Amino acid sequence: MKQNIADKGIKVLGIDIGKNTFHLHGINQRGKVVYRRKLSRKKLMENMVQIPPCTVAMEACGGAHHLMRRLKEFGHDVRLIAPQFVKPFVKSNKNDSLDAEAISEAALRPNMRFVPPKSVAQQDLQLIHRFRETAMKNRTQLINQARGALIEFGIIIPKGAKNVRLYLPEILEDADNELSFEMREELDHLRGEIVHVDDRIARYDAKIKAACQSHEVCRLLLTIPGVGPIVATAMAAAVGDVSIFRSGREMSAWLGLVPRQHSTGGKAWLLGISKRGNTYLRTVLIHGARAALRAAKKKTDRRSCWATDLAARRGNNRAAVALANKNVRIAWALLSKNEEYKAAA
Repeated sequence: MKQNIADKGIKVLGIDIGKNTFHLHGINQRGKVVYRRKLSRKKLMENMVQIPPCTVAMEACGGAHHLMRRLKEFGHDVRLIAPQFVKPFVKSNKNDSLDAEAISEAALRPNMRFVPPKSVAQQDLQLIHRFRETAMKNRTQLINQARGALIEFGIIIPKGAKNVRLYLPEILEDADNELSFEMREELDHLRGEIVHVDDRIARYDAKIKAACQSHEVCRLLLTIPGVGPIVATAMAAAVGDVSIFRSGREMSAWLGLVPRQHSTGGKAWLLGISKRGNTYLRTVLIHGARAALRAAKKKTDRRSCWATDLAARRGNNRAAVALANKNVRIAWALLSKNEEYKAAA
């Protein structure tokens, strides 16, 4: 069995990842299909040990990084491709076998963009951010539910989690309002859930701050105005090595912070930002830029004056996105040179 697989001369092996089954599509040096298999998760590793080291391509999806680390132990050169770059190579109808074929063909393209691999530490940090994001959404839902229920009884709580924490206990203790015993009981349970979610978010924030203090990349990023522990750790988790980008603009384009282009016939049309890449990282970058934009009005350095003038001409939203774009380019430069940020006079 081992000798037969070795004789096939597989150059590129495309793997379509599933929960329980995997489809393999192997191509030799001449581009001829020499290997096709459908394997279970248990049989996959037994089969990959028998295949001589080659280029293994997979879509960057759930479980891909774990599988990548396992296959690298067998000597394979593993590359991850974004699903949207594989889709154009799918012929006719879609199925798992055709997906594996499309993955192998996409990996052969000389200008194909591959997803940077993540270490276990990066994945741990990224999962903390994902858990925190989910907890934030859950807290917003609970707060909206409490405010909506109280409106039915003519009781209005201003927007914001701080106001709900402040006014809800007073409303529950007020015996003169029209709340029934059953409604008071349910709202008290709802308040307890909000407190529990607040504790979860505080725990995640503490973990993020601790990780930020112990990470050299985060230490450099924190010197940039508009970059705090949330942004620094999110960027460190998403981008482990900035050398995969040729320039700061390429890194910014990877995050979707540059204009979309629709040009033809020598006419250039620039639209809004492309919104590609990591949505969460782009969101926190823009939020951090908004905070830096508010503080820039009190500063006189060149960067702050540029941001203030841009906000006056184009509005705060465009200025915040432009400042986030600039922060990403600065981050690439700092990490490439291993230097701290120094504001220009």
